Amino acid sequence: MAFDASFAAQLAASAERLFDLIDRFYEAKVLVVGDLTLDEFLTGQVERLSREAPVLIIRHEHTRQVPGGGANAVYNFAKLGAQVKAVGLLGKDDQGKTLRGIFEAAGIDTQGILLDVDRPTVTKTRISGHARQSVTQQIVRVDRKSDHLPDESLQFQLADYIQQHVGTVDAVICSDYGDGTLTQPVIQAALNHSLSVVDAQTKLDRYQGATVFTPNLPEAEQAVGYSLVSPSGNPADLTQLQQGGRDLLQLTQAKQALITRGEEGMSLFDRDGTQHHIPAFNRTDVFDVTGAGDTVVAAFTLGLIAGATTWEATVLGNLAASIVVRQFGTTPTTPTEMKASLQALLDEFQHE
Repeated sequence: MAFDASFAAQLAASAERLFDLIDRFYEAKVLVVGDLTLDEFLTGQVERLSREAPVLIIRHEHTRQVPGGGANAVYNFAKLGAQVKAVGLLGKDDQGKTLRGIFEAAGIDTQGILLDVDRPTVTKTRISGHARQSVTQQIVRVDRKSDHLPDESLQFQLADYIQQHVGTVDAVICSDYGDGTLTQPVIQAALNHSLSVVDAQTKLDRYQGATVFTPNLPEAEQAVGYSLVSPSGNPADLTQLQQGGRDLLQLTQAKQALITRGEEGMSLFDRDGTQHHIPAFNRTDVFDVTGAGDTVVAAFTLGLIAGATTWEATVLGNLAASIVVRQFGTTPTTPTEMKASLQALLDEFQHE
């Protein structure tokens, strides 16, 4: 993997510092409020076509259940070593019990997770099948969710919990997947912290004044209303992107905006005019980008809490994402894996 010589040199010079920052992730205390989702993966072997309808009959082999949506953000922080308070809503159902159990097994504080008897736990069930000696392919996805907002009393209970604990944590993270948890009372409570990080797919203006926004490229383009890619298609031409970064900061009134750009890496824009453009660390072994944004947010935020500069924090976010995209589904990473990946990059530089 070839990098610009100046970036490679800067990374090599910062290596000891980056290793130290990763080792300090465990010191962080964070509160993550989000749309808690359970991702289910049902897999089986295709046996034949049904006589009842033109559909496949699949013999079930195994089911995997993992945190998704805002729950994946919570889980990523925990797996990176942070002390995590989770805030959100779960339905009165088996999926909610499963997700709470996963959190508790990971040492996550679930006192801020309230029961919503009127709405189900958001669940995304992916059904995949395979024939003999063939690759497994997803056939259909079934989503369980409500289009109604939580009862107003629940909204204020969430906001009260955040207000009571906002002074006990190093950062508050809002993971908004559009499923109704982050209503205005909840958002206002979350933004009371001096380090508030927002990962929202739409309506970024609802979070005006947050410290950092972390949209991906399509989300940033939707927010500013135009393409951030050069009309010429030249990835080295950052004119549109730079304008978009400035407009995004103006729109959100944030201190920083971190735009993740897929195979082009990520770009950090600071209100003081500073910009950092970090190349992707892994362009070839990309199997699934699902949940990678949550991983970026976790590593980036924990870096800032540990005292990283915005450049260092962006590198850490990029490093973490380069690991999880190598695996299928929503999968977190760990400090041990991050340090191993960083060492592998440094070794690669020495052989170029």
